[in-house]
Amino acid sequence: MYKTVVVMLLAVTAGTVGDLLLTKGMKELGDLSAMNLRGILSAVYQALTSPKLVVGTAMLAIFFFLWLAVLSWEDLTVALPMQALNYVLVAFLSQYFLGEIVTPMRWAGTVLVCIGVILITKSSGG
Repeated sequence: MYKTVVVMLLAVTAGTVGDLLLTKGMKELGDLSAMNLRGILSAVYQALTSPKLVVGTAMLAIFFFLWLAVLSWEDLTVALPMQALNYVLVAFLSQYFLGEIVTPMRWAGTVLVCIGVILITKSSGG
């Protein structure tokens, strides 16, 4: 179980950092739904050359391969809830790096997710 927890913490951290970088990079590109075809093609080129988007994608790839590793030895019913720890990191880091407002209701939901992950982890028996 220790191995699973450590690798999942690394995976969740990589995934969260990747999500934050992708969000920041895409906000800088602008709202794709408001663009015409030329604007979208320009945004695609900018996305492919944006350091935030490239590094964000690389971090999500790291998450993916760590996730595959965990799935090779752990039950899905244990591993998948651990992925939910992403919600905790996203809530904390989105406030500071993206300037998002996390309401008390969102924090309450985040606490409930943490409690659920702890219960599932403890129930694995190993």
